[in-house]
Amino acid sequence: MPADPSDRVADTSVPIHPPIAARWSPRAFDPAAEVTEDELTALLEAARWAPTWGQRQPVRFVVGRRGGAVFDDLAGLLRRGNSYATSAGALILLSADEGEDERTSLYSAVDAGAAMDSLIIEAVSRGLIAHPMAGFDVAGATAAFALGDALRPLVMIAVGRLASYAEVAPEIAERDQRPRHRLPLEEIVVRIDP
Repeated sequence: MPADPSDRVADTSVPIHPPIAARWSPRAFDPAAEVTEDELTALLEAARWAPTWGQRQPVRFVVGRRGGAVFDDLAGLLRRGNSYATSAGALILLSADEGEDERTSLYSAVDAGAAMDSLIIEAVSRGLIAHPMAGFDVAGATAAFALGDALRPLVMIAVGRLASYAEVAPEIAERDQRPRHRLPLEEIVVRIDP
């Protein structure tokens, strides 16, 4: 496995925007590399400007940089299978205000997905790596950050720089070497005009 993920570009039927094609979810975070305040601000700005239903803007973030108390609190919420993320330069908890009805709840999840994607694509465009995770203690996050009933924690995103595969645990290197795969367009597009 090379130290640079550039060979992991998505195999697409036509060229797509390079940061989207280059996006993947490595687990090999460099524990010595930092994510700067400016980089984090750029990621959060990208998420803030993602599409939002009816200008509702229901997405909220808890952000911790490695070495800080918030990072430690977020890392303590990770399930064992995501412990590799403790080497990331930053952890970001993304939550959404689901509102008071089913329709608002549905669109808050759509907004959250758009914000997550914008954040991750911005990370890739800046030479960072990012890995979204569902494996964390949701109830613990709600309590630890006093999110209350209004905000639902949805995903935690590890952000950092790619480590050398010579310096990561063999199981991390093995998982990151697995081929990238998506269903072909023919299997996911229900109908398209010729």
